[in-house]
Amino acid sequence: MGAEPDHRFGDFEERTEPGETAMNKILIAAIGAVALGLSAPASAADLAARPYTKAPPMVATVYDWSGFYIGINGGGGSSRKCWDFVSPTAGAVIADGCHDAVGGTVGGQVGYRWQSVNWVFGLEGQGNWADFSGDNIGTLSGLRNRSKIDSFGLITGQVGYAWNSVLFYVKGGGAVVGDRYRSYGVATGLEFDRANETRWGGAVGAGLEFGFAPNWSVGIEYDHLFLGHRTITFTGSGNLPGGALGVATRSERIGQDVDIGLIRVNYRWGGPVIAKY
Repeated sequence: MGAEPDHRFGDFEERTEPGETAMNKILIAAIGAVALGLSAPASAADLAARPYTKAPPMVATVYDWSGFYIGINGGGGSSRKCWDFVSPTAGAVIADGCHDAVGGTVGGQVGYRWQSVNWVFGLEGQGNWADFSGDNIGTLSGLRNRSKIDSFGLITGQVGYAWNSVLFYVKGGGAVVGDRYRSYGVATGLEFDRANETRWGGAVGAGLEFGFAPNWSVGIEYDHLFLGHRTITFTGSGNLPGGALGVATRSERIGQDVDIGLIRVNYRWGGPVIAKY
């Protein structure tokens, strides 16, 4: 009889249970997951380090004084007036007394400024109504000599230095004032004679200005006007003897300087702020 075939291996394969096959698959998957986890740190270490980026610098807002501006002002002033009687024959000058003409003023200004780094340059025109008045009894004439400034104007250049929204400046240029002169009898109070003039002179001043909003600023300013001396001819008012209407009565050499203090508010256009790094 022939030998029977050996079915051991075949029987072994046939006896492999389905549960054992599933267990083998789970075991292989678990080994793969562990291997992947162990390799991840090494892979991350192989990546290039993220480059350092410097934070952008902060932006500083810088106030810019450049541009056209228009504004209003108000305050007060004082003018020192000294009258000297001029002799009609010899031309001699004889002191006739002094007084201070004081009062209030209101007006406006318009100008242009341009800024270079911290330096600020400008041109400005200003016009004001005023009521600076005062009087004294003349030591020679015996009349009550009264004077009044009813208006003044300034045309000036400016040079200033700015600390962001704070500006300090000095100014200088020309000045013009409108003067009225009247004389009255001390006993009667009636006007004896009068004169008017428009007088030109020089001006210097200084101011401190603060920008409190993008286009608005407020400041204080002091101005001194140099107006010198000028000989004025008076004419009679027709109210008292010796003062016939329209007839020349006397000549007075009058000297005056003016001191003015103002509060100013300006509105500017043309770019209020600049952002700089």
